[in-house]
This record gives sequence, C-alpha cells and structure tokens, in this order.
Amino acid sequence: MNLTIEQLLEKTVHAAEDKKAMDIVALDLKGISLIADYFVICHGNSDTQVQAITNEIRKTAHEAGVAVRGTEGLNSARWVLVDLGDIVVHVFHREEREFYNLEKLWSDAKVVDLA
Repeated sequence: MNLTIEQLLEKTVHAAEDKKAMDIVALDLKGISLIADYFVICHGNSDTQVQAITNEIRKTAHEAGVAVRGTEGLNSARWVLVDLGDIVVHVFHREEREFYNLEKLWSDAKVVDLA
C-alpha cells in the first residue's frame, strides 16, 4: 500500500490514540530539520502503556507496508523512539516527557492540527 506522508501521520496518530496515548502532538519539521518531516510526541502513564503504544504504532506501520527503520528504548519504556523514515515517533513515560520537553526544544516547528 502506497501511503502519502500525511496518511501515514494520520494512521500513526490513530494507533497511539487506540492505546490511550496522552497529549498527542505532531510537529511539522519540514524546512526546519533534515531528521524527519514530522515528529509525533505522546506519553503513557506506565511502562506497560508506553510499550503498548509503541507496539501498536509498529503494527500499524507494518500493516500499511511501511518499514520501521528502527526502535530504541523499548526495553526501558521511558522514552521510546520509532523511526518510520519521514516520521519519527517519541513515546514517553509522563515524567520523561515533562523533563525533556521536546515541544519547547522544537518550538520553531508548526503544530499539526490533528482534528
């Protein structure tokens, strides 16, 4: 299945929502960073929830025919990074999200309307 980047972004956000991810934010990094076009940032309230969110995102990408280029931090489940190529997903444990505050670090990025 050939998805546009926006369709993959939508599927990724829905996968996080399905596992009750909290405060989901998508940042448009186009023209700001060469790392990715979008960051998706969310958090869970327990290690188990962080792992469930991450696994659902990976499963959704696989079902859509999108290769997961890498996953880091799943064992500790405090800050998990899922590399989907043009989209990088950050799934935090609540305390780590507050500490690292990626939204502030990338404040030049436009917040994508997820409605």
